[in-house]
Amino acid sequence: MKYKIHSFRYGKELFSNEQEFLPLWKEIQTTLDSIKDEELILYYNNSTRSSKKSISDAINFLINERLCELGWRPQSPIFNDADYKSNGKRSRWTLDFAKDTISVEVAFNHGEAVAWNLIKPVLASELNHIEKAIQTKAGVIITATKSMKKAGNLDGAAGTYEKYLQYLNPFRNILTVPLVIIGLEPPESFIINKKTKEVELL
Repeated sequence: MKYKIHSFRYGKELFSNEQEFLPLWKEIQTTLDSIKDEELILYYNNSTRSSKKSISDAINFLINERLCELGWRPQSPIFNDADYKSNGKRSRWTLDFAKDTISVEVAFNHGEAVAWNLIKPVLASELNHIEKAIQTKAGVIITATKSMKKAGNLDGAAGTYEKYLQYLNPFRNILTVPLVIIGLEPPESFIINKKTKEVELL
């Protein structure tokens, strides 16, 4: 896949040069670089979900499969306190993925969740009054650009890369850790037809 990268608080610079981040950053990039249009089409067409309409499930599945193979922990709890644990279920107090010093959120959800998705890597990286289950140092948000949102037929209310960037300056005093925002570009060879929900080759 092709994607845009925005560096906040020198996130990309640190990831590209500091040894504690560099191997993890390469794993994230390798994962995204390895996702091909053909795989997205295959997963989408084979989906048995009656409500399928976008390629977000396909992207989530492929990212999950590849990061887990590299030892990333999915649905990683931020806190150790029982009141904030998910007990095996998805929770607002979990990260999509974590490994050593980096937290990752894969965010194709509602635009109202943008602020919360940005704050979670901060909670995972800063000290807290609640006992931590993980201690990262930086975060990565993977989301869709506006053009991907349209081509992949994502929900109209989904937050986008461009919206995440709008939040960074107003949240600068809250977002205290290095972040990289990744905006996924649309597939080069197909779109999802908004009306028919079918794959349409370009």
